[in-house]
Amino acid sequence: MIKSELIAIIAENNPHLYQRDVERIVTTIFDEISDALARGDRVELRGFGAFSTKERAARVGRNPRTGEAVQVEKKYVPYFKCGKDLRDRLNADA
Repeated sequence: MIKSELIAIIAENNPHLYQRDVERIVTTIFDEISDALARGDRVELRGFGAFSTKERAARVGRNPRTGEAVQVEKKYVPYFKCGKDLRDRLNADA
């Protein structure tokens, strides 16, 4: 599912809302999650999961074309941990 499909489904299930308002709501939610992660905060959505960041240490990598050693700086990457309710829904048939 892509963002536009999510917006269309929410607008369809809530006919009292305009699609442009639903689009603004979804965009605002995603922006707030992104901003919180950029600040180093953790975002937890009960029953769904938690978003956080993890630090990847600096290391020496290799240029795949030349094989030359390249210094890769430390960086932060987003991390998602699935919530129990979501995991149970995914494994309901198992």
